[in-house]
Amino acid sequence: MSDTTPRKKGKPNLTERRRNARSFALQALYQWSLAGQSAHEIEAQFRVDNDMGNTDTQLFSELLRGVISGTRDLDEAFRPFLDRPLDDLDPVELSVLRIGAYELIHRLQVPYRVAINESVELAKVFGATESHKYVNGILDKLAQRVRAAEIRERRSGN
Repeated sequence: MSDTTPRKKGKPNLTERRRNARSFALQALYQWSLAGQSAHEIEAQFRVDNDMGNTDTQLFSELLRGVISGTRDLDEAFRPFLDRPLDDLDPVELSVLRIGAYELIHRLQVPYRVAINESVELAKVFGATESHKYVNGILDKLAQRVRAAEIRERRSGN
């Protein structure tokens, strides 16, 4: 996997830096799922091998370490919404779902719609042709469970 995030001229804004962090985190989690290296080893390798100057490296580290350490809980959070066994998911799709679930559950400062949308965009870039629709459906159902108050507030217009 390679970073296909387009680079714009000038200093990237915070949204672009966070998007780059998510992209690198996805690639690192994919590597972890295949190679089984430690989060520390993968993070060190990514920091050496990639130009992370336009990346929110703190978010990259948080996502990588948080998803790896919380894999079991994250998987259990979205497992009820899957239409197939977890082991049958594509590794990219699974990593995207874990990032989205992590953000929905642990990064409450990120609006639920942003967490879902960012995961959908990752699936569009790195996943199979229709995986973004699947990711959207699963994370939307998870958001209704873990962000119910935020969703109600948004729908009521407050």
